[in-house]
Amino acid sequence: MLRSLLSVVLSLLLMATPALGTPAGDQPAGEVKALVPDASRNAQLLAVKDTLQWNDLLKTNAKGRLRAGLTDGSILSLGSNSELKVVQHDAKSQQTVIEMNYGKLRNQVVKITQPGGKYEVKTPNAVIGVIGTDFYVAYDNNQTTVICYQGQLVVTPTAAANVTNDNNASTGVIAGVTVTAGQMVVVGAKDLTGALQATTAPPVVLQTTIRDTDVSDLRRNPAALSSHRAKIIVFTAMAVTAGLTVALTQINSSQKPCGCK
Repeated sequence: MLRSLLSVVLSLLLMATPALGTPAGDQPAGEVKALVPDASRNAQLLAVKDTLQWNDLLKTNAKGRLRAGLTDGSILSLGSNSELKVVQHDAKSQQTVIEMNYGKLRNQVVKITQPGGKYEVKTPNAVIGVIGTDFYVAYDNNQTTVICYQGQLVVTPTAAANVTNDNNASTGVIAGVTVTAGQMVVVGAKDLTGALQATTAPPVVLQTTIRDTDVSDLRRNPAALSSHRAKIIVFTAMAVTAGLTVALTQINSSQKPCGCK
């Protein structure tokens, strides 16, 4: 009798073991399509075709980049010295949330058709929402830079943006701004006054930001990263009554088009 009871208990424990070993919320989000070492997931080295799960922390160092395909067909291209978390990605309901801690990221997002569907990228001081588009997000030195290559998106500063008025008094969070193809916007930490305003992105800026998240570009030319940094535009957000003006302070006129798509 006792022996039979013990057998039943052991059988139940064995059946429960796989379930107990699976982390809560452990759901597939996509797959690594290409990478340039060094890139990691949850502090472990990545390999092509590795599966990505919800809440995975992806990170690249100065020599690393990666491209990941999400299960809905969207593409994430992470530049060097970058870190993000795939907080949520449900292809069926089209619910996606990406947290960008720092670095550079290109998002090629499939069109959202499901009611209540969303695709959001969150930085420490802004939220970028889209319904299907191709765009770039960078966060560095308390500043979020967003560029729309195709489609349309909305950029909304969060409380961390420390928006102020002309008298240097806090005004709280201001309304989001719509950014269309060929436009860019910069959300600074303490330099916003009035309404956030999108401006036209110069061709050299479009080309450089695409290169900075292109895995194949770094493979062709290992020195590309340092070269791009030397040539890239320095964006200075200047607070003015009309909105935000982006000053281009360093342009290399000899830079050739990259031909990236």
